[in-house]
Amino acid sequence: MRAAKIVLTGLAAASLVTSAALAEQSMSGMVTKIDRLAGTITIQPIQAGTVGAAGGSAQEYKVPKGQSLEEVHAGDKVTFTTSDSGKAIDKLEKQKP
Repeated sequence: MRAAKIVLTGLAAASLVTSAALAEQSMSGMVTKIDRLAGTITIQPIQAGTVGAAGGSAQEYKVPKGQSLEEVHAGDKVTFTTSDSGKAIDKLEKQKP
């Protein structure tokens, strides 16, 4: 019985850590499309360590109303943080060339 409690406690802790890591993800990519009226941005992920390789298909993200998209343009490389199941961007920063 004691061993079962220890195992279940360990599994619960691992589950919490995993869900917290999935709640906020930091990624980088290249902007492919911006829709300022709809408040969305489409980003093509960049695979780390490989020059010119794409890390997957482009994803469209919702940008919060308070965040400006004026300094970001298609073709810019950005780093961003997502939450809300990866559908919304919390933080968006343009990478320096």
